Amino acid sequence: MSEKSSPSSMQHISPTTLCSLPHRLNYTLSFLNLDPSIDGQAITRSAALLGPLLPTILDAVYTKLLSYDITAKAFLSPLPSPSLSPPNHATTPPPPQNPQQLHLTHAHILRQKTFLKAYLLRIATNEDWSPNSKLWQYMDGIAVAHTGVHRGGKKMKADLRVEYMHLGLLLGYVEDILITAVMDAKEEEGWDGAVKRDVLRAWNMVLWVQNDLFARRFVVDRDTGEGVREDDGARKGGWGVGVLGLVVGMVMIGVLTMLMGRI
Repeated sequence: MSEKSSPSSMQHISPTTLCSLPHRLNYTLSFLNLDPSIDGQAITRSAALLGPLLPTILDAVYTKLLSYDITAKAFLSPLPSPSLSPPNHATTPPPPQNPQQLHLTHAHILRQKTFLKAYLLRIATNEDWSPNSKLWQYMDGIAVAHTGVHRGGKKMKADLRVEYMHLGLLLGYVEDILITAVMDAKEEEGWDGAVKRDVLRAWNMVLWVQNDLFARRFVVDRDTGEGVREDDGARKGGWGVGVLGLVVGMVMIGVLTMLMGRI
């Protein structure tokens, strides 16, 4: 796993290019060593396992989010932009006035579950893993939707603002659920150690890409400067934090590989 670098083989990455989504993804996917022929197929294979578990996964995620007022209060805001809504979505229910009114069967939470379900299915059914894939545009849009700013730089009528800390914790919690689900899969159904390893490594990569896209929208670094914007008006930055996240992601990939007996 260790590749020695020399001045002649070292790639140059300009911080300013990381404000461009395709350039950023070209770097992050290269850093994480995402291989579409292996990791893309592993994600696709996981759909058969995770599909039937989606109701349980959704309940676990929203039970966790409703366990703390600081995360539950996000559901007092209107839902994200219609452009991010799942197909055939129903009319948006009005938000409650108090987070204590929320529960798993509340109309607003049921509506929220459709977003997370669509998000997981969008990843699991993705076919294009190139830096220009529409999947990354979709995931970047998810990040924008939680900043309280519409594309075009306009503030939402009522803020849907979830701080980066809580988004990162949620990704960690989702990954823990995925690890448990995959590790519990039965070997006699085709889920041997090698398959589990590949699926976990692939999902780990994708979730760390999502983490970096959250950083892109929430964190401003010294190299790109505060207030750097593109055509959609949302703030760019966070590549420094993003790099640290990629390093952690690579460490996780290494740990998973070692634990599954590849090294």
